[in-house]
Amino acid sequence: MKATNPRTGEPDYDFAETTRAQTAAEAARLRGMQPAWEALGPEGRASVLLRFAAAVDAAADRITPALAVDTGRRTIAAIEVQGLIANIRRWAQRGPELFQALDQGPKPSLTPGIELLTRYSAFPLFGAIAPWNFPVILSHIDAVPALMAGSAALVKPSEVTPRFVAPMRAVLAEVPELPLAYVMGGADVGQALIEEVDYVCFTGSTATGRKVAEAAARRLIPANLELGGKDPMIITASAEPEWAARVALRASILATGQACQSIERIYVARAIAEPFLAALVAGARAVRLTHPDPASGHLGPFILPEQANKVQAQIDAAVAAGARVLAGGTVERLEGGAYLRPTILVDVTPAMAVMREETFGPVLPVTLFDTIDEAIALANDSAYGLSAAVLAGSLDEAVRIAPLLDVGAVSLQDGALTSMVGDATNLSRKGSGLGPSRMGDSGMLRFLREQALICQTGSALTIDAYAERPQS
Repeated sequence: MKATNPRTGEPDYDFAETTRAQTAAEAARLRGMQPAWEALGPEGRASVLLRFAAAVDAAADRITPALAVDTGRRTIAAIEVQGLIANIRRWAQRGPELFQALDQGPKPSLTPGIELLTRYSAFPLFGAIAPWNFPVILSHIDAVPALMAGSAALVKPSEVTPRFVAPMRAVLAEVPELPLAYVMGGADVGQALIEEVDYVCFTGSTATGRKVAEAAARRLIPANLELGGKDPMIITASAEPEWAARVALRASILATGQACQSIERIYVARAIAEPFLAALVAGARAVRLTHPDPASGHLGPFILPEQANKVQAQIDAAVAAGARVLAGGTVERLEGGAYLRPTILVDVTPAMAVMREETFGPVLPVTLFDTIDEAIALANDSAYGLSAAVLAGSLDEAVRIAPLLDVGAVSLQDGALTSMVGDATNLSRKGSGLGPSRMGDSGMLRFLREQALICQTGSALTIDAYAERPQS
């Protein structure tokens, strides 16, 4: 297979697609390793994971440049690799604590004479199908806690961004007892992975997530889906306009808006709309592309060329239906890469695709509202329910609004905090996901199977207890 360089538009990287037979063989190898891995116990697994983190850290100077080519981003590539290291270390610390909390003695049942014990075992083989927007983080965000739980882990990174896998495989060679492996390729390889594992996590579009759920359902295995978003931000009349504009801009365009938790709809109180928009436009116009110098600027290219076409189509359709562009608006083709400056749209309507469909680009459609009830209704008018944000004059005011939003997580006095905070348990709603939270302690606990030990402490009943007797 070939992968395209997002800065040049050239397919300049070749890699071997994993066959179905190879996927099955790799799954069998990992299954063979898993019993010994689980038998290490929480402390033993944590020790190996810390060695894994150290090996990734030592190889960061090889992983980061490969990821930078994959994504067209340098600073965020470095942050991603450091984020993986921090995530491994966090689970190595937290995992043993969670197992200790689970290790409780017998408790009495509601049934007289019965005591209950609970034992836990990991799903033997975990599988992950990862997306292209944050390849390193999202290839491992579920695999690491699954490993901590005692599972082996088989990961399919996106075929769009495969370059980081070679240096990561070299890292794994330094930690041979770690049952983690990668398979490479497209949808067929993802399907083959689902056929081999006991639990699958998928991160990506809602449309593909449905296919993963259906394939998992046919095998009666759990499917954890982290899907699309159309995250709203509500800015109340008491918010300071220039501060709100700075927060909204970063939360919308970071990583060229190619993040599920990016703010994609902004609802601002009419009373502060004029200064807010003035500050937002000024901020947008100050943002620089990382072209021609990839080491300078804010916004890199679209990772997937087709995504640029989709975003441009949404903008064009909105303008044709009456929206106005205050900044940006046109994808620029520069030396083969596709770039878009921060695009601010006003006079948008709820029916427009840019307000209903996931955009995945640096586009900020702004709607004015008169009452907070109106803003909440508009924010909730979506097929998605991933996350949201509220900016207000005080945290107390933001806290009062947040529970009325039909989403799994709400960033208050900031935006897109779910990308930075890993210990806040949340459940995606509507078309944004299915299954337990990958954040918080459930990130690991979901990979444990509970077994109930039902202990008779008195005399077991005999069949005579159920003998038919004449009724008096």
